[in-house]
Parts: sequence; structure tokens; C-alpha cells
Amino acid sequence: MESNKLKIRQQALQLIDRIDHTNLKICATEKDIINLCNEAIKYQTASVCIAPAYVKIASEFLKSYSNISANRVRICTVIGFPNGYATTASKLFEAKNAIENGAAEIDMVINIGFLKDKKFFELEKEINLIKNACGEHILKVIIETCLLTDEEKKIMCEICLNACADYIKTSTGFSTGGATLEDIKLMKSTIGNRKLKIKAAGGVKSFEDLIEFVNAGADRIGTSRIIKLLEDEKQ
Repeated sequence: MESNKLKIRQQALQLIDRIDHTNLKICATEKDIINLCNEAIKYQTASVCIAPAYVKIASEFLKSYSNISANRVRICTVIGFPNGYATTASKLFEAKNAIENGAAEIDMVINIGFLKDKKFFELEKEINLIKNACGEHILKVIIETCLLTDEEKKIMCEICLNACADYIKTSTGFSTGGATLEDIKLMKSTIGNRKLKIKAAGGVKSFEDLIEFVNAGADRIGTSRIIKLLEDEKQ
């Protein structure tokens, strides 16, 4: 039993560089964000995922380090968050402002009402406009899978592909549910080998979850739980 737990832990540690280490809590303070950055440097996560108000602070903090480990940590932020019904103009401003402040990755929320109304052209146009604003910076599109039918999830995979998004992301973590393995498998089967990656967010709470979600097709994982588990172990 212990040897199996150790094996799972070792497998999970090899996947740390796929984690967007996240703190999007409404009550998050500057101290919390700095702590998040320190943990990301320590464990070499893919990024820190934080609210737009803290992007510049995090960017300046990471730049204050002279070592390579800090430079490898990217800053990810969210726009149109968490409900997605801001105007396209507002989302574009948020994206450009975040990049100016130091963000390397943008996670945007779609207008879910547009999807329900079958306004597919409007959705694709908005995503494409924001991707153009992002340029070489990564754009992840949050579709809030817990509110969608399987058919709507498949449609959003196609829209994200057509709009040249870099990732499709399951969840904000602020709705009725997070990522599920079934969602990741469905999205992966829809995308196939085409150029669109998957981010699972809101459902990864253990080393076992991390491994299972990656094996199911997730390229990135949005979570704070994995690093907390590692920190708790040390304590």
C-alpha cells in the first residue's frame, strides 16, 4: 500500500509543470498572491493564475528574482470572469491591459447565453478578436462545462479550433461544478489530434486526480490543491 502511494506521488510530481497554480478567491490579498508566486517558483508550476488586479504586482515580484526558476513561472489571468457576459470591447480591454501589466496567458470566459441562443458566429468572432489581441500570448477559453450539454461542449471545441484559441478550459470554479473526467474525454475525442489543448479546472483535488485527468487528455490543470498537499506533507 505504501509503495503504491509513493509511486502515485512520484508520478504526480512529474506533472507539476502542467499546473496553473491558482488563487482566484475574492478575498485573496497581496500577501496571498506573493505566497502563491513563491510556491510556484519552488515547485516550478506552469504558471500562477490570479485576478487581473494582481498581475502587475506578481510580474514585478517575479522580475525581482535573478534566478531562472522565477523567470520560468508565467502569469496567467482571467477576463470576463466569472460570468462571461461582459461586452467584447470590455474583454479586449481587459486582455490588452493584462498583457501590458505582465500577463503571459489569458483565460477568458465565453458568453454562455450566446451559446444557448446558438449565436455561434458571435462566439467565434469574439474569441478570434481576443486571440488576435493576445498575439503570441496564450489564450484559454473557459466554457463552463457544468452548464452545458454534451453537444454544446462539442460545438465549443469546434468554435475554439476555428477561432485559433490555444486551449479550451472546462470551468471557472465559481459555478455549480468543476472539471470531470467525462468532460475531458469528450473534449479530447472531439478535438482528436487537431491543434487545440485542454485545461481542466476545478475538479483536481488529489495526486490520483492529477494523473487521471492528464491521462484522459488534459494538457493543463488549474488547481491549488496539489501544491497544498505537497506543503502539508512537509509540515
